[in-house]
This record gives sequence, structure tokens and C-alpha cells, in this order.
Amino acid sequence: MTLTTRLFIGFLIGCSTFCTAQMATYNYKRTLDDVTDEWHKLKLPDDVFGKVKSDLSDLRIYGITVNDTIEAPYLLQILSDHVIHKTKPFNIINKTKGDKGYYFTFQLNSEATINQINLNFKEQNFDWKIELQGSQNQQEWFTLLEDYRILSIRNETTDYKFTKLVFPDAKYSFFRLIVKHNEQPELVSAQLSKHEISGGSFVEHHIKKFETNDVKTIKTTEINLELDQTVSMSQIHVDVSNTFDYYRPLKIEYRNDSVKTEKGWNYYYKTITNATLNSLESNSFNVDNTIAKHLKLTIYNSDNQPLSIDGVSVKGYEYQVIARFTEPADYMLVYGNSSTRRPNYDIARFETKVPKDLRALKVGKEQEILKPEEQTVKPLFENSYWLWGIIGVVILILGGFTLKMLKKS
Repeated sequence: MTLTTRLFIGFLIGCSTFCTAQMATYNYKRTLDDVTDEWHKLKLPDDVFGKVKSDLSDLRIYGITVNDTIEAPYLLQILSDHVIHKTKPFNIINKTKGDKGYYFTFQLNSEATINQINLNFKEQNFDWKIELQGSQNQQEWFTLLEDYRILSIRNETTDYKFTKLVFPDAKYSFFRLIVKHNEQPELVSAQLSKHEISGGSFVEHHIKKFETNDVKTIKTTEINLELDQTVSMSQIHVDVSNTFDYYRPLKIEYRNDSVKTEKGWNYYYKTITNATLNSLESNSFNVDNTIAKHLKLTIYNSDNQPLSIDGVSVKGYEYQVIARFTEPADYMLVYGNSSTRRPNYDIARFETKVPKDLRALKVGKEQEILKPEEQTVKPLFENSYWLWGIIGVVILILGGFTLKMLKKS
């Protein structure tokens, strides 16, 4: 056997040993069954999120062969909504007063479908009802929205505006806005657009514990939520049963730390978002993907009576892993290593070449990765009596040598 061959074999053994040792630094594993193709996809189970780093950089896919451990590269995808917002060019051709109020007519420069109009008025405080109509020839008009409410509040404590018109897809050459008000509103600008949302895949998370508390001293309502497990969340919906109009500032937080004291546990929260709970919109709040188990929602009531909260729902986008398998092996998903770094795979640079139709793998149940027991070196003498006995013998020997030296002198 040549020196080169020996070095190559040694390198392979070293790589295998290194991969095996690397896998032992993780805490959990799950089998990936029926790996038959080069490319597969798998859904990341929800109960993984409580045991990985917040950025999910400690996910790995390892394969065990007869004499080797290999690592399979992967792409992590969040199946979030794909939003397309296209504005359409138009001209305002009429501003008149009629029987119903003040009229603004928009003419599109080309045939196009729209479903949203964003309005910007010079007035900063108003509460108006509007009507929206569509026409192809300005002779026959069809109603798209009727008694639709737009609102703007601006003062020392509040800055809120709801002036977005949302309606089913409509394809007309002319759109007519009627503001039902007795004074001329000043329309500064408008935006006509087609808004589409597609591709998102949500997972609804079960709430284990739901508590509300009206704190009269500071005029707030606190809602505390505990989910079944730590998950990734991206949308929070608050269900308010009151039928009267309301407008309340809202803060959404998640618990990110806790400290045990003599008086009990102290919990620390981090803000996810600040929003507005109101009677005009759906009260569904999209937030940045956040991994948490406990949430706290604070509603600021000011001098108003507390709202009746029927419930809160929490959703998160589905996480999908796309992996490439080049060799037959027993593959598994491993995770739970706080000291590892994010992997750097070539396939991240060639994502467009990943096949579209992939077969999903079945992910097995979680198993704990057993760590090799550390061999502790036992002391030479576990019993202290042995140690004292040896010290006594040494003293006697040294004393004997000392007496002999004295007699000789």
C-alpha cells in the first residue's frame, strides 16, 4: 500500500469520525423514512421550535452508512404569503357636488382590474361615509361599496387613519367616489391598485391557557396566553364581541426571559408589535416570525369601558425543508446545538434548479441523542485512612534515616 493510499484512507476515516462526533454534539434526532429520490421535502414539526436556536441555524440532516456518516444539504423555506401589489395609472377628471355629497371621478389610462383604492385627504380629523361606483361609459353606474366608513383621528394621544377601500375585483374604465359630507373634502392624492395574496400556508396553534384581566388603576386590559408548546407565530387575531365603535391602542409581547426569586417568578417580555384594535378592520395582525410559547396583549382603554374579548387565535407559517440526497443511507434530522453556526451549502446558490414537484418525507418521532459517558479519573485512594496510613509510614522511614544520620555524626 502506497503512502498516498494510506493518507487517503486516513482522511476518510478522519472525516467519518468527525461527522459522527459532530452529530453527538446535538441533542435530538428524528428519522426520515423512505428516502428514494435525489430531492425530497419535509414539513418541520411544530415541537422542534422549542429546542432549536431562534434562527434555526442548528438544523442538520445526517445519513448513516455502513462505514461513514454523511451530511445532506438542505434549504429552509418559510411558506409565507406572496404579495403582489400593482398600482394602475389614472386621472381625476371630475370633482363636483351632487345630491349625495361630493363626487370624484377617476379614469384609468388602460383597461385593468383593481380591488383597492387608497385615499389621502388634507383633513386630519373626519368620520365619513362613502360610496364607490364603477362604469364603462359614465352613463350607467354600478355600486361597488355603499355606506363604507373612512376615518382619521389625529390629536396629542392618537394618530390613526383608515382610508383604504377594499372591494371585489372590478374592471371598469371609470370609478366614482362619493363622499357623503356637507363640506368640500380636499383629496390630496389617491392610489388605485390590484392587491393579490397567494401561496401562504398557515398552521393554527392551539392555546392551552387564556386569561384576561382588567387593570382599573392603569385603565388597561391584559390578555395572557400560553400555547401548548413553543412555536413560530406570524399572525394574531383578536375576536372582539362588542358591536359599538371602538379604537384602542394595542401592544403585543412575548415572554423572552424569566427569573426565580424568593417571592416567585419574574417574567420579562419583549414587544412584537404595536397596533390598533378597532371596529373598522378585522383585528388580524401580521407580525414578524416570532418563536415563543407565552404571549401578553395589552389593550389601552383610556377612559372607555373595557372591551369584551371572545378569544384570540394564533397562526404561524409552515416551515418546509428541501433536501438533496446523493447516497443511500439511514437519514435523520438532528437539532439542538446552541454553539453551532449556520451551514453554508452550495444548493443555496442554485435554488432555481430545485425540482418543483417533490415527494414529502415522513418525519419520525423525536429521540434524544445519548451522549457518551465521560470517564472520570478516580483518585488513587478513595478512603482517607489509606492516605493517613501512607503518610505515617513515610514519617517513620524519614525518622529512621534521621536517627541513623545523627548516630553517625
